[in-house]
Amino acid sequence: MTSELDLYTYWRSSAAYRVRIALNLKQVPYNAKSVSLIANGGEQKLPEYARINPQKLVPSLVAGDQVLTQSMAILEYLDEVHPQVPILPETALDRARVRSLAQLIACDIHPVNNLRVLQYLGSELNVDKEARDTWYRHWITEGFTALETLLSGAKETGTFCHGDTPTMADIALIPQMYNARRFDVDLSAFPTLVRIEAACNRLDAFIDASPEKQPDAN
Repeated sequence: MTSELDLYTYWRSSAAYRVRIALNLKQVPYNAKSVSLIANGGEQKLPEYARINPQKLVPSLVAGDQVLTQSMAILEYLDEVHPQVPILPETALDRARVRSLAQLIACDIHPVNNLRVLQYLGSELNVDKEARDTWYRHWITEGFTALETLLSGAKETGTFCHGDTPTMADIALIPQMYNARRFDVDLSAFPTLVRIEAACNRLDAFIDASPEKQPDAN
């Protein structure tokens, strides 16, 4: 049976990775539509995709005649319409904590390190690769230092970022851990993050959402 949801995704997109994890956790079927951020100068820039998402970014989730953009908003939508496997806790205070942890990553670490920023640093500002990699590692390390402190010192932290089931915070964390390893960030100062990463990556929902498992991986 064909899914009613179309997910425009790219295998190494952190934001698309988040949505894939959430869809898998909730066991919601979807049609993956690859948008290469590299090939042909970036397929996200083509007019046919720009009509779907004027920001020319992934992911985009098409539900019927509605197009949803921004991964964190998509996660909230999925939790509202598919609440059977929640990714936000029950109480307002706990939900605020999970959102805070997730947004630390999605709003403060990821935006300054995503592909279009790195491409701009290189092509427009003539920043060499070594300097760009140093930039990348700096912002991950700064964000992870705060995140490690918040998680390691909190009674709410369990097997996962909040309690013993995955939440939106874990969904944001795992793609950023993937990026950190890809750019050789020293993770020795972040034992809590590494422990939570290992717990997540034992679950099929996370494994199946991983970049190398995607049809467009190269």
